[in-house]
Amino acid sequence: MVPPGIGHNGGPPLQSRYSWKAVCWRKAQAKAWKSPPPEVVRRRCKRAAELGMTYREYTLEILERGRHL
Repeated sequence: MVPPGIGHNGGPPLQSRYSWKAVCWRKAQAKAWKSPPPEVVRRRCKRAAELGMTYREYTLEILERGRHL
């Protein structure tokens, strides 16, 4: 381990919480990609086809923007 350099304030290491963030991210991603009810899948497939997108692309847009197109 390298000792802190000049000007180091002795604060906590920046990567100490990385593993917890990774766990939270994996849980959120799994929850977001959880299979929706069949009616929702049909509606999304229909809307994606109208927009010239695949179901996956359309779902990614919904997850990214937080709203339907």
